[in-house]
Amino acid sequence: MSENDGQHEQRIRLVVLFGGQSAEHDVSCTTASHVLSAADPAKYDIVPVGINRDGQWSIAEEAAAVLSDGRRALPPQLSPSGPATDLAPVTATADPTQRVVVLPLLHGPLGEDGTMQGLLELSGVPYVGAGVLASALTMDKAKSKELLDAAGIPQTRWRSFNEFDWPSENGPQLDAALGDLIDDLGLPCFVKPANMGSSVGVSRADSAEQLDEAIRLALRFDEWIVVEEAVNAREIELAVLGNHDLDVSVAGEIIPADDFYSYEDKYLDGKSTNQIPAVLPAGVQEELQALAKQVYRILRVEGMARADFFYEEGGRGPLLNELNTIPGFTPISMYPKLWEASGLPYEQLIDRLVELALERNERRLEKRTTKR
Repeated sequence: MSENDGQHEQRIRLVVLFGGQSAEHDVSCTTASHVLSAADPAKYDIVPVGINRDGQWSIAEEAAAVLSDGRRALPPQLSPSGPATDLAPVTATADPTQRVVVLPLLHGPLGEDGTMQGLLELSGVPYVGAGVLASALTMDKAKSKELLDAAGIPQTRWRSFNEFDWPSENGPQLDAALGDLIDDLGLPCFVKPANMGSSVGVSRADSAEQLDEAIRLALRFDEWIVVEEAVNAREIELAVLGNHDLDVSVAGEIIPADDFYSYEDKYLDGKSTNQIPAVLPAGVQEELQALAKQVYRILRVEGMARADFFYEEGGRGPLLNELNTIPGFTPISMYPKLWEASGLPYEQLIDRLVELALERNERRLEKRTTKR
């Protein structure tokens, strides 16, 4: 066996999951293309695995071309692999000593909400990012807000409800429901699907008519809705990294080109700008970093997350918007940019995430699941 063959066997098999069945499918593909082009093939035996919109899994053999020619789009044709519930075709290795880590880059439902994490737990495979409980909590904006309210975390005023609680037809009941929301939260306000990210289905409402339209749009993506007050505040984000011992990046500020940081602004036209590090009053960055750690621990997150805040200058100060456990890794994404500005380059960030996945898996294997 040659020296090069020995080095190859020592590489970690890195299974990159991308695509998925959510409305954030395209965002996931873009994220994956960037990660694939940055991961070091000398360190990792990289296996890209795509999940199409119908839930079919495929080993994306042609995705290796992304590594060599720098294309930002993954190949549309994927070669078939095993069924979705069988990870053996992508995790099995010829060398039983080779370590395997799964990097799930699946945004939104059926990927970021604990479902994929549950499959990986059952398979006994180390994976990057939050576990089942943390993924489910952070994906559901309504439930996470309830939990964080109980813990005293400062947030904007908000309301949530199920689609069955919202009047389906025009009339006095609808008028009363709209009036109640407006009396409580004011106008303008923002409407979001509770279990969606990347600003998919998010709308700003400046009137009762727009509020009704925004709610019906959000209901196309989820059965649970969150309505939040609008705030005159700066949008500040921080990156968190770690399992037990946590590191938090410098703060960065998003300066939207749209009325708010919309899907188009994030991924299509790229007109938004950012300031890293954010220029903040003395002590505010430290306050935000402490809050980010507190929220991370309350929601039992491990691996990574991006903490999004509003900062009301001269008002309530920092207000948590949300915690995102699979933040974007696109070329314009804040998470890798924040770490770059904090002294952790992109390639080293991937290495650190893999290390955290292996550490957590080893720690959890020490815990017994039986009485003996």
